[in-house]
Amino acid sequence: MRICVYCASSDHADPIYRDAARDLGRRLAESGHSIVYGGGSRGSMGAVADGALDVDGRVTGVLPRFMADLEWGHPGLTELQLVEDMRERKHRLLTGSDAVVALPGGCGTLEELFEAITLKRLGIYLNPIILLDTLDFYAPLDAFMRQVIDARFMNPEHAQMWQRVATPAEVLPAILNAPAWDENARDYAAVRQ
Repeated sequence: MRICVYCASSDHADPIYRDAARDLGRRLAESGHSIVYGGGSRGSMGAVADGALDVDGRVTGVLPRFMADLEWGHPGLTELQLVEDMRERKHRLLTGSDAVVALPGGCGTLEELFEAITLKRLGIYLNPIILLDTLDFYAPLDAFMRQVIDARFMNPEHAQMWQRVATPAEVLPAILNAPAWDENARDYAAVRQ
């Protein structure tokens, strides 16, 4: 599988987040899966890449040119694709991926995650979306999304679009056991009365 990983570049967050990212990268690579991610060398971004590369995994980074100009790219990737802007980056990350894994992160990670959820709701992206919930990072977001459903801005079925897991060891089983999602999702993309 080609697994898209959304994660942060901050070196200032608790090191536990980077440890989990590195562990995830290693586990995905050892299981024979490739990673596509934002291409950075720092924070959880660098850690997930390093974890996979440490065991000879395949890692593709997608980096906007302005970030490459700032030397934010990881120097040891299997492949680094330079793109013009963040919009193209997001498109490239998701296109051709068999699953999305969102690690804890800031506004960029959350924006990417919400785009994937939106596309899944519309029946455009059909693959699993997994939230790696290190230190219960995504618990408030999950509660908020359930509030969105309770307020009838989304249907109860939409809660099946993502799964939360606590540890990197749970990510692959969650991907493999995620509820099926197909184009028929468009039939209930609109909120029912």
